[in-house]
Amino acid sequence: MIKRHFIKTTAALLAAAAFGSSAYAQTPIKFQLDWRFEGPAALFLQSAAKGYYKAAGLDVTIDAGNGSGGTVTRVASGTYDMGFADVAALMEFHANNPDAPNKPVAVMMGYNNTPAAVLALKKSGITKPADLTGKKLGAPVFDAGRKGFPIFQQVNNVGNVAWTSMDPPLRETMLVRGDIDAITGFSFTSLLNLEARGVKTEDVVILPFAEHGVKLYGNAIIASPKLIKENPAAVKAFLTAFAKGAKEVMANPASTIDTVKARDGIINVPLETRRLVLAIDSVVASPDARKEGFGQINPARLSLMASQVSDAYGTKTRVDPAAIWNGSMLPSAADLNVLPPAKK
Repeated sequence: MIKRHFIKTTAALLAAAAFGSSAYAQTPIKFQLDWRFEGPAALFLQSAAKGYYKAAGLDVTIDAGNGSGGTVTRVASGTYDMGFADVAALMEFHANNPDAPNKPVAVMMGYNNTPAAVLALKKSGITKPADLTGKKLGAPVFDAGRKGFPIFQQVNNVGNVAWTSMDPPLRETMLVRGDIDAITGFSFTSLLNLEARGVKTEDVVILPFAEHGVKLYGNAIIASPKLIKENPAAVKAFLTAFAKGAKEVMANPASTIDTVKARDGIINVPLETRRLVLAIDSVVASPDARKEGFGQINPARLSLMASQVSDAYGTKTRVDPAAIWNGSMLPSAADLNVLPPAKK
């Protein structure tokens, strides 16, 4: 018994040492996702399931979210220490709340490209951005694609469109019914939602922002400035542990989807596995991510996005790109080498 205890204790200490932390100094981290427990959540849940956060000296709690805007607000309020949120939503919060005392900061890029896209049915005749001129588009008012559509519109010379607002569950239903001509949404979410409503993949037209001249960043891991100031080592430990789990997820998505099932027992496992794979291929391990490096940003690109968001969102003040990004706690280059081989 004593020998077994010694071996387990030694193993725990070695695991902690690998992360440069103590297994007995557990720092609590409350983390909120941008959305429900769906396929892409495995990127975060894997490290929890495998004990990587714990080995890094962290007591991490991961909760579902209900939109990036809410996640940014809750980290700003101190309800959560860290989260996963759309960079545009983070920029909007900064620019509209210049005097807020605890504005969250992005510390690691997760979705190098925005998942935002315009989706239509082939029978609509829409095949390219220009075809959207004069059409009826639908999305919730807070949808990232809808809020960023003026950028897509300008870059692609799209004329005026008419917007219809609805709650998220009705978006794809209204498109299928013919109430609207096209929708904006996350490509890997809306496509699968359309399939669930009986639409065949080959009958859907997808116009991803990233493939049509709009190089907005997508979601990033954000942290409260309070945590960054008081315990930057904990932030770095979280990011290093996250990267370790994310590498395993990207290497074999199907084998890690059970981490999501464990948090939401009613998910459709095959569907969420597809959603995870689509997210990895389109926004996590995208060509831009491979060029810039996982977790990192291109300053010029971030600066352009700040200007575009300021204009498209009509913010109270201009977005300061330097104020929303802090890459000083990123893991080492070796720890960030997590992207799977490019698909041929």
